[in-house]
Amino acid sequence: MEITTLQKQVDEWIKTIGVRYFNELTNMAMLTEEVGEVARIIARRYGEQSEKESDKSKDLGEELADVLFVTLCLANQTGTDLQSAFNKKMKIKTDRDKERHQNNEKLK
Repeated sequence: MEITTLQKQVDEWIKTIGVRYFNELTNMAMLTEEVGEVARIIARRYGEQSEKESDKSKDLGEELADVLFVTLCLANQTGTDLQSAFNKKMKIKTDRDKERHQNNEKLK
């Protein structure tokens, strides 16, 4: 699915179910909160922290989807074409890093 389609889907949901977008500062705070929830799962499930019993039922995919949803909201309300921005960023990263990681001894 294209990012543009996701942006439209979120916009339609906001307009029909969500009433309106929260302001950008509120959404930024919400994004930070959602990223924190992802970090908590990663730290406890894959890192050195022990996982609490209450955390074992947390769904990493669901939390990542929350991050994506709020990111799409921010893109919509700031007029950002996330598909174009993503395509541009992938080209930049490819041009910049096409040999860099191949020669990284730490990755071998």
